Amino acid sequence: MRVRMFWLLAASLIAFTALIVRTGYIQLSLGSELTEKAEQLWGRSIPSQPERGIIKDRNGTILAGNKSAPTVYVIPAQIEDAKTAARKLAAILNEKESVIYERMIKRSSIERLSSKGRNISTETARKITELQLKGVWIGEDSVRDYVLKERLAHVLGFTGADNQGLAGLEAYYDKKLAGISGSVQMFTDAKGEKMPGLSDEYVPPKDGMDLQLTIDSKVQSIIERELDFAEKTYKPDGAMAIAMDPNSGAILAMSSRPSYNPGAFREYDPDVYNRNLPVWSTFEPGSTFKIITLAAALEEKKVNLDQDHFHDPGHVEVNGSRLRCWKREGHGHQSFLEVVENSCNPGFVELGSRLGEKTLFQYIRKFGFGQKTGIDLYGEGMGILFTEESAGPVEAATAAFGQGVAVTPIQQVTAVSAAVNGGTLYRPFIAMNWTDPKTGKITTENKPKKVRRVISEETSSEVRRALESVVAKGTGRNAFVEGFRVGGKTGTAQKAKDGRYLENNHIVSFIGVAPSNDPKVVIYTAIDNPKGTVQFGGTVAAPIVGKMMGDVLPILGVKPQKGQIEKEKTWNDPDIIEVPDLIGLNKKELKEQLINVDIEIEGSGETVVSQSPSAGVKAERGSKVRVLLK
Repeated sequence: MRVRMFWLLAASLIAFTALIVRTGYIQLSLGSELTEKAEQLWGRSIPSQPERGIIKDRNGTILAGNKSAPTVYVIPAQIEDAKTAARKLAAILNEKESVIYERMIKRSSIERLSSKGRNISTETARKITELQLKGVWIGEDSVRDYVLKERLAHVLGFTGADNQGLAGLEAYYDKKLAGISGSVQMFTDAKGEKMPGLSDEYVPPKDGMDLQLTIDSKVQSIIERELDFAEKTYKPDGAMAIAMDPNSGAILAMSSRPSYNPGAFREYDPDVYNRNLPVWSTFEPGSTFKIITLAAALEEKKVNLDQDHFHDPGHVEVNGSRLRCWKREGHGHQSFLEVVENSCNPGFVELGSRLGEKTLFQYIRKFGFGQKTGIDLYGEGMGILFTEESAGPVEAATAAFGQGVAVTPIQQVTAVSAAVNGGTLYRPFIAMNWTDPKTGKITTENKPKKVRRVISEETSSEVRRALESVVAKGTGRNAFVEGFRVGGKTGTAQKAKDGRYLENNHIVSFIGVAPSNDPKVVIYTAIDNPKGTVQFGGTVAAPIVGKMMGDVLPILGVKPQKGQIEKEKTWNDPDIIEVPDLIGLNKKELKEQLINVDIEIEGSGETVVSQSPSAGVKAERGSKVRVLLK
């Protein structure tokens, strides 16, 4: 009996000891973990969304901000009278009572009212709060506010229902812009009553970083204005424009047509908001591509623009194929500077022949064609090129004047920028820097990135001279801007479908550089299939870029210059004169000046003390000049 009692007591001690050890282990080692799990069962978390980072232009103008858009949450366990609460909420939210009622009786810890309970106005949120419905909560939330509406839409992109980036910069930099969510944590039992001894916890959200772009909203507005004009005038299938700082790769403006409102993107066809034409579209460039052939030929010392000459009969034979000039009868005898001015196809075939297939395509690739530029936007195309091995004489000949190859607009702007900036290829970029939303201090700054040197400074200077001559004397005359040294090149490219070129369906373009002696901006514009006009780059795109340049250059701090090549007159050009100096003249002497200008006199007196425009400004003959007498 004593032995049995001993073993019973020993077993009891062992069991008791094991129980104490286990309890101690649970309390000391697993206590915090189990408490956390228990609190998760008791907890009801109402999300507190962060403010998405603001997107600004290079001057600090807000392009994409935020506006308050609260969300309604319900905790089913706390609802006392679901039918009454659903009826009152439905009246304010203009929602079906049955939809809200189903959410209120769900067996879940917390429910977010979808559809009309999300992104409500501040006024609607106030009305719901005043109802003081138990179990109904308002969570702070926000939605994007795109200040420019349809302007810059494809670049900025848009956000989804949960404020996540879905397109454009919003998607590309979503992680930095989004921030980190916070919450209000409440602890309740199964009946929704607060747990004793546990207080609510608030974890504040961390707002997203603010993004400053290289975009200049003033330059952007000019680009948009001219594309609006083109869209209204020519009813094109599409249109686009890019403005870039050639000395850094910074994008100053970028736009695409048709456009859309990012705040209401669901109302548009996906083909509209998914196609950012400047980086996505791929097409034959036409004569704007001749700038690359010109630069390569100059760099390889294959041509002297002034001393070398070429005779154009209107066509050239290459390996059994006849390649025609756009001017059917040809340009006749001309210097190679005139070949560039006239955009003479056979002349550029000759330059391509002097270079040879291998060298020509090496330069084309050195200028960045056939590969992505690396711009910080999704959806960039690569273009289509022949390989050096597969390119024969005909392929090289057509490529020399921009046919048989396919490129993207951003590739063209980047390459031409290298051709005119002194010979350095830069990677294009749009994000300039990131700033802390609380302190406003810059945390990350994007610097211009040099990819490689392509040509020499001497070659680049010759390219600029030739392009300025194109605008003053050649096919780009409609881009001429009085007082500013603008250079450029026209482009007229046939569109292909099913392996055949379409009739009367072209992409007309113009790429402009200014000032040509010290480039500050490169602007490229392409209009897809303009209606009701002759489809030439010089007729449609050149005057558009000319108007852009005339307004953009003063914004960039460029003043009218001397040394501009005189524009070669055509029959329909206006007669331009210099405004005479009228200051100091009396009334009688003023009458002698009425031959060239229309003088409007203000004030009383005998002598002119001021005039507008000032003396020396170039204006059309017969323009009005205001003078003040004193």
